[in-house]
Amino acid sequence: MTDPNTLNEPPRKRLFVALMGLTCVLIIGGAYLLYWVPTKGLTNIHPDLPNLAGVVLAVLSGIALLGTLLLVLTTALGKDLLFTRFMRGVVIKFLLPVIELLGRAFGISKDIIRQSFIAMNNSLVISQKLKVRPDRILILLPHCLQLFECQIKVTGDIQKCVKCGRCDIKGLSELAEKYSIAISVATGGTLARKVIIEKKPKLVVAVACERDLTSGIKDCYPLPVIGVLNDRPFGPCFNTKVDVEKIDSVLQAMIG
Repeated sequence: MTDPNTLNEPPRKRLFVALMGLTCVLIIGGAYLLYWVPTKGLTNIHPDLPNLAGVVLAVLSGIALLGTLLLVLTTALGKDLLFTRFMRGVVIKFLLPVIELLGRAFGISKDIIRQSFIAMNNSLVISQKLKVRPDRILILLPHCLQLFECQIKVTGDIQKCVKCGRCDIKGLSELAEKYSIAISVATGGTLARKVIIEKKPKLVVAVACERDLTSGIKDCYPLPVIGVLNDRPFGPCFNTKVDVEKIDSVLQAMIG
């Protein structure tokens, strides 16, 4: 059985951690530059204002560095340290767009950065050691996992699957039955959000490409989402595949 920690994909995760640290340093450096340039103007307003602004900037810089260190340690140790959930939100909402821009400057593709982000997110969620009842877990799948030639469309109701075994829908459907977990196939982000609102899960295990997983993780926060990248042997959005054992390992680790 696959170890759920392999979802962390250490090499890709390290890339995101490195870019996150560099982003933090650049942001702090830019803030200090903005502080030093108008210092004379602040003195004209009040002689103590530059000192006060410097103290505030130093405190914010310390918080940023501490937060980055906590995230790195949480990822490395696999243990939920202080403010992990909050810091995951900071990364998702604020740092990710900056990191994508920084990566582009270094010639790193968006998909590589998104893979690394997903690995980092999975690591942080797994580190929380969540134990969730099966009826509060949702497996969310893209429609491209189903064989394109199949005449029985399972979007909206995976129970229609006749389990012929020609695509991974059969194994995933059996997995959901095994653990009595809700499972849905969505054609896009709008339908996926609708399913999540209706099911009200406490944990989502989502299968998709880099772009859709990243978008879904951002949209669902603070709901914990574990993202599993699909394989695309025939190109994007057509007869994709996924490692069912990998999802099984995640469920075993998360079900309480």
